[in-house]
Amino acid sequence: MQRPTPAKFELLVRRDDEEGFELRQVASVTGYLNSRPRRIEPDAYEISELRSRVAVAPGFILKNKTTDRFLLLSEPERFLWDQMDGATSLQEIATAYVLKYGEFDFEIIPSLLRKLQRAQLLTFEPRSRLRAVLARNRGRAVVKAIELVLTGLERIRISTYNVQGFFQALYRFGGFLLFTPIAAIACAVLAVAGAAAALVLFRDVHDMLEGFGGHALRGVLTVKLLFFASVALHQFVHGLACIHYRRRVREFGFTFLHGFVPTFYIDVTDIFMASRRARVVTAVTGALVHLALGAVAFIVAAQAPTGSFTQAFAAASGIIQWQALVVALYPFCFIEMDGYHILVDVLGVPTLKHDAIGYAKSLLTGVGRILGEGREELLWIAYVVLSTISVAAFIAFNAWIIFSATH
Repeated sequence: MQRPTPAKFELLVRRDDEEGFELRQVASVTGYLNSRPRRIEPDAYEISELRSRVAVAPGFILKNKTTDRFLLLSEPERFLWDQMDGATSLQEIATAYVLKYGEFDFEIIPSLLRKLQRAQLLTFEPRSRLRAVLARNRGRAVVKAIELVLTGLERIRISTYNVQGFFQALYRFGGFLLFTPIAAIACAVLAVAGAAAALVLFRDVHDMLEGFGGHALRGVLTVKLLFFASVALHQFVHGLACIHYRRRVREFGFTFLHGFVPTFYIDVTDIFMASRRARVVTAVTGALVHLALGAVAFIVAAQAPTGSFTQAFAAASGIIQWQALVVALYPFCFIEMDGYHILVDVLGVPTLKHDAIGYAKSLLTGVGRILGEGREELLWIAYVVLSTISVAAFIAFNAWIIFSATH
């Protein structure tokens, strides 16, 4: 079987002078995670419905009033066009498409992007708040240098597309065991044992981490760096889950998220073609890697001599792993991780975070009031309140750990 051609987007991005465009190529996974397409201003285009007595679904004519270019859009393409508001990422747009049409077409989004870019109907927002701030201050030499470095890091990407056979072999030679009832029971037992060990260790955080020899903060930071390897394992389990449900792993690699956060990634978007249960299992099993590793680390720390380096290192590793578990699966933290995607899939609201933050801003500023149905507004308020409390609690917990370890 011929391996699938790597999917890439060629984006037509407006230059700083707003008088021209430049062609920029974005890798598929990076694009889905970060890019936020935005329609040109409403007064720069027109759209009208084109009905036919033969075709059941209506078509649409989209016109660029500046260039007099016309595009014919299908109903699904019109739906995607309406999502391109500059605040919704391509990943959220793809999820919205699945929830509306019950299927995922790998070609429709990149094909539509190509049509829109040729007609000069699309621009792209900066992909992070940092990049947005830099974009507003490009006149300064230091800012230009920082942007140059971030752009260089964004282009660093090590990936392979011929990974389907590897993951199939990995699944066949033992990976399938992760999706058996025995594995689920073992994970639950390990979690209970790890939690019991953690309770014993946390009676005195200072003694638990004193094995770092008075350099607890430096030791914790070192553990965070070593934690990076578990991120790769997390992605591998996502891939095995995709194989378990007989779907294709499209890509695996390493990149810099937002231009400066090193991370591994895996493209398992083919899981959209499976059931909701399959999507949930794929998301959860990857995160459970941190549950198992953290539990093992706490058990090792509880058995190690008090005040030894082994105890300190294992305990700090357990803390980091279980924090990663919470961040990955807990949906209320303003981060779009596995738990958030499960929540929006179950609720059928792919733009929950965007809508909730926009609604909160409108309430606080009184500008651009966003209205929704009663249930929607309650959901938005609940998301913002729970996320704010959760982030504050997470920061407070880490501050307590550092304070207890250094005093």
